[in-house]
Amino acid sequence: MFVELAPPVTAPVGHGSSTGPAGPGPVVHTARPARVRRLLHAVVPYLYVAPALVLLVVWTYRPLVQTAQLSFYSWNLLPTSPAVPVGLANYERLFELPDLGDSVGRTVVLILALLPFSIVVPVLVGLLTREVRGRAAVVYQAMVFAPMLVAPVASAAVWQWLLDPGSGVVNRVLGTSTNWLNDSSTAQLAIIVITGWHVLGFAVLIVSAGLAGINGDYADAAAVDGATRSQITRRITLPLLSPTLVFLALMTVLLSAQWTFPLIDTMTQGGPADATTNIYYLLWDYSFRSFDAGLGAAAGMVLLVGFGAVATALVWLSDRLTFHDN
Repeated sequence: MFVELAPPVTAPVGHGSSTGPAGPGPVVHTARPARVRRLLHAVVPYLYVAPALVLLVVWTYRPLVQTAQLSFYSWNLLPTSPAVPVGLANYERLFELPDLGDSVGRTVVLILALLPFSIVVPVLVGLLTREVRGRAAVVYQAMVFAPMLVAPVASAAVWQWLLDPGSGVVNRVLGTSTNWLNDSSTAQLAIIVITGWHVLGFAVLIVSAGLAGINGDYADAAAVDGATRSQITRRITLPLLSPTLVFLALMTVLLSAQWTFPLIDTMTQGGPADATTNIYYLLWDYSFRSFDAGLGAAAGMVLLVGFGAVATALVWLSDRLTFHDN
């Protein structure tokens, strides 16, 4: 923590000796020049943010630059094996592989399928439980948020038992014998449902916080004018909730592939027949399973540019489509 010290009080020493009593003598100036004082005052705010900036450079931008550099080399991750410069060969090879297009398609399906868990269901739950108050609200919020606190690897182990084709509870309830995780037609669905179960509680709390921030005077004034509850929800509540919904949509688009990674790596390892391999898992597979660091770095840079463009477009749309209570 930095403490800003007040500038020293300056006073001209009377004529005479500077250490003795007042008397005749030369004037001694001990104050800093005005320019130096202004410079010190201007530096103080930057000193407050300097630790965060240093950590950001060390842990984010430096690895990003190294990844961009590595994408132009061929390296098998062995310290004793030197990296060989290959120019754009990694990018050419990446775009020629059919895995990239297939994984992008599965990522789009994953994002679209998770939007109901992160937006639609949380909005319905938030509106229906808006009137819950007191201890009941605390208990309900704790129960809804609990899945988010469960470690993904632990929940994957439990879900593997629940989805077991022979003795799983899911098949017993549905009266089927589906091999959910080893069938290419159902493995992606299982990953989506488990991920949605994880995210749902967090999204409900975000929506509830957004609803709590809406001024109730608008609804009261509309009710006085004869508006029904449905009209108040459609014309007032949802538009004022739009910044929260756009935030959840942005998180879903950018983080869905990351949310599924621990579940996929624990339950399916990208299979069966790459049915659960999305773009994020493909990047990891290239780098740490195939030991092709250059190809993995090239996939990472393509992923960064693609999701960066999507994020920019969503932020641009959010500025034009959302309503703010000023």
